[in-house]
Amino acid sequence: MSQLLEPVTLSVQGMTCSSCVNTVEKALNKVEGVSATINFATETAHILAPADMSPKDLIKIVEKAGYSATLLVDAQSVTLHSKKSARAFFFAFIFAVPAVAISMVMSWHHQIDMWVHQILDNFGLPHPLYSATAWVVIALSAPVVLLVAYPIHKAAFRNLKHPTMDNLISMGSLAAFGWSIYANATGAGDVYTEVAAGVIFFVILGRYLETRAKAKASSALTSLLALGSKEVTIVRGGFPLIVPIEQLQIGDEFEVRPGDRIATDGFVVKGESAVDNSMLTGETKPVDVRPGSAVIGASINHNGRLIVRATRVGSDTELARITAMVISAQGTKAPIQRLADRISAVFVPIVTVLAIGTFAGWYFTGSTLTKSISIAITVLVIACPCALGLATPVALLVASGRGAARGIVLREPRVLEVARNVDTVLFDKTGTLTEGVMLVQEATISTAAGAVLGRSFAEIVTAQNIVGSAGAIESLNNHPIALSITKYALANAGQALSSRPTFAVSDFSVTPGSGAAGRVSIGGQSPVVLIGSPAAVAHSSTEFHSEISSAIERGQAAGLTLAVLAWDGVALAVFAVGDQLKSDAAATVAQLREMGITPWLVTGDSSEVAASVATTVGIDAAHVVSHAMPETKLEIVERMKSEGHTVLMIGDGINDAAALTAADLSMAMGTGTDTAINSADITLMNTGLGSVISALKLSTKTLKIIRLNMGWAFIYNVVGLPIAAAGLLTPLYAAAAMAASSVLVVTNSLRIK
Repeated sequence: MSQLLEPVTLSVQGMTCSSCVNTVEKALNKVEGVSATINFATETAHILAPADMSPKDLIKIVEKAGYSATLLVDAQSVTLHSKKSARAFFFAFIFAVPAVAISMVMSWHHQIDMWVHQILDNFGLPHPLYSATAWVVIALSAPVVLLVAYPIHKAAFRNLKHPTMDNLISMGSLAAFGWSIYANATGAGDVYTEVAAGVIFFVILGRYLETRAKAKASSALTSLLALGSKEVTIVRGGFPLIVPIEQLQIGDEFEVRPGDRIATDGFVVKGESAVDNSMLTGETKPVDVRPGSAVIGASINHNGRLIVRATRVGSDTELARITAMVISAQGTKAPIQRLADRISAVFVPIVTVLAIGTFAGWYFTGSTLTKSISIAITVLVIACPCALGLATPVALLVASGRGAARGIVLREPRVLEVARNVDTVLFDKTGTLTEGVMLVQEATISTAAGAVLGRSFAEIVTAQNIVGSAGAIESLNNHPIALSITKYALANAGQALSSRPTFAVSDFSVTPGSGAAGRVSIGGQSPVVLIGSPAAVAHSSTEFHSEISSAIERGQAAGLTLAVLAWDGVALAVFAVGDQLKSDAAATVAQLREMGITPWLVTGDSSEVAASVATTVGIDAAHVVSHAMPETKLEIVERMKSEGHTVLMIGDGINDAAALTAADLSMAMGTGTDTAINSADITLMNTGLGSVISALKLSTKTLKIIRLNMGWAFIYNVVGLPIAAAGLLTPLYAAAAMAASSVLVVTNSLRIK
């Protein structure tokens, strides 16, 4: 029996590079049944652990590895430690800058020496044997090297078994600081205290800038997390009561005033308004809602007071689901990141050996001890793999945040590498290319056909009365076709239906497969009104008028479902009902073609319907598969993959789930079933299909940025190490270059739009 696993997210403090990430991951993954991935950019650990293992147990494992951790509840506490880094940068600045400035401005040395000697004379103290200025610089550097850098030294000590970037920084700064004290006390050589302070200063500066940039990178996610309401106005006993959002329960009715955010998912029970879902779906056009309309929590109510009944609360809401998927995506590693992790795992030991070898090479070839130590320190400092560790996770952080803000939710980073290779896309029809709602696409009303009814009907055979009679009959029927005709009638004859004592229905009956019938009161007449399939109506009516016959032929050619209305056996109207294509379906297909991607239509609908839809949106007839069962869709995906195609599957239903799972890349419409959404790599919260193109472009752009970041990180170390080992850089410049490389990688990631 397999062990039940539960997801846990921890905030991990103390990580400074990808080597730290490897240390924490190894510590967690060594535990039986635990699977963990660490996101360096968000400083979070995403863990699958046995149900009987508590978060406290996991935190203890992290702490034993030398780091601290706290539990994140409902993903609401993702934090970046900007205050701590800002404070460290402030103190590093006020001590390190004077120390470096004094060391570099030689004209100050004599004056400082005289000033120090005067002070010592005033207290009757002896003068130092060597440079007084050097002791001032040492004194200024000491708080930076020993106090500001204390977390770095602490991390280096705890990671002796698994060396990280901190080990390089700690060894470099302490070596420079210790050597400087020895050299100035004995006159053995030059003083490099300012180098120690400068190295720490640039490291702290780099981390501060990284933190600020990462905070900016996560702004979209932060905005998403901030959308949730803190309070809600519950309506109880007819009176409003403000309570914390945690007290809201399924079935509760709550008030939403104009300008307020809707507290949770539900449906409108009272009121009408326009609702802005843009923060969740990326769709800028407000959606009109009325009683019975579904609404999404965190969306903004524009202009009307609503009473909403809660259907989902807490972690079950759409907002919580999107947030969870975004954070899950950020906690999963792309294949390209795993390469960086493997390199980082061996990089620090190699650099340490290289630094020792550099020192030995210079010292034993005749260089001074001072110069040899300085060059070794430079090698240690410039080799820090910060940029390598940040190359991928920060880009993913930005991409997932940017995507979420546009209604594109990435489930796994692997999609980034797959998306650029997609050459075939399979579309489901209903709910994907179409809206998934049956509507009257064309209504043909033939008053001329009513002439055979006789003079007694002449005054009432009007378009409004014909449509009104259809609405009167179909309003008593709950069939999807009937509902669409009722909606059409209310839109076109609603005033007549509501204001006149006509259209009263008696003797109503429904015959499955044929239609509905009843006697309807219209202007003093009570014709028997029959509405059903053309075949059913033709069986019990006179010969169809030419207008009616032509309308039936057009509808059948278009693959639409037809309903014919007859009064006393005379056909007067044809309602062509079908699923409406999404407004941007044709444009999306055209863009995919321009990108070199071949579109297919794979649907369970009839061949006539499939052919009509394909022709309209621009899909070749040879790339249309109708009457497709779930197993058929799966077989098509597998066949195309075996032929060497990289397949993107787009669907929304339970019948698409198997194909979505099997495809190289899959997208589910956010309006679809939970099964489809859970099977897909990307969820499109926008109802339109334009998000398909946006998602592909976002993936391609992100992968490009990651490759640039990785390339820069590799080039930086490949070029920098030989230069440092050749003695062409000072430790101070090396520290500046190391900090600049990390900031460059982070800021480059911010270019993802």
